[in-house]
Amino acid sequence: MINPLDVFFWTIRKNEKDVINLYNSLSPIMQLATGGSMLNFGYWMENTIEPISAQENLCSYFGKLAELENAKNVVDVGSGLSAPAIFWRNNYEQLNLFCVNVNYDQLSFSGPQRNLEFLNSTSTKLPFSDSSVDRVLALESSQHFKPLKDFISESKRILKSDGILALALPVTLPGVSFVKLGILKFTWSSEHYGLEHVRETVTSGGFTITDEKLIGKNVYEPLANYYVEHRDELKKSILQKYPKYVEKILYTSILKMKNASEQKIIDYVVLKCRI
Repeated sequence: MINPLDVFFWTIRKNEKDVINLYNSLSPIMQLATGGSMLNFGYWMENTIEPISAQENLCSYFGKLAELENAKNVVDVGSGLSAPAIFWRNNYEQLNLFCVNVNYDQLSFSGPQRNLEFLNSTSTKLPFSDSSVDRVLALESSQHFKPLKDFISESKRILKSDGILALALPVTLPGVSFVKLGILKFTWSSEHYGLEHVRETVTSGGFTITDEKLIGKNVYEPLANYYVEHRDELKKSILQKYPKYVEKILYTSILKMKNASEQKIIDYVVLKCRI
């Protein structure tokens, strides 16, 4: 049983141990709601009708942005349950993928995998030698990295001169008051980085942003619409493992994400960065 007080303090403090506890406690909700092991919001297109396809769309979109077809050694930082890395491995057979995650339980989830190596490490001290990898990926994970500048610095250090850093993360938009996030101040378990802060941190860390896309309209709104439409069946699954208040908070947060996206309070940015 989840202790609400524990969740409150994990969300407020948001140190690495707190993030681990949050994900270990709440990630199964995402798995129950989507039926899969990817922990991202997904990229919803006109013909996307369920979450797993949306999540695979996001992985595919991100892989193309990062030019994985031209890469060999790829580091996935904040790799979750390793499902995105397995997806990329299956679509780009030449890759050697290194899943870096501070959460050992998540690293252990998938079991041994061909061409995947699992490294229990923090995002701000990456266990690789200088100029040794072709890509650094952070798919919906860098919103937790702090300080973000240390992750950017480490990415620059380990990337080869022609390497690519690719990021995808939820952001707040310029001029937005923190108050306008409402319940997301607590349930959006991230650092609530602003778009301008992310841009500035990346460029001051020695990278040039060569591609930037804001895809929030293909993320938050269709995800919320899916949950509302299928709430009855999803609620039954969630209540098998969680108390009612957890599903209620999830539902309220999803509706707030949709509202905040429509009001241009939040967005979802995807960046390709070169040295």
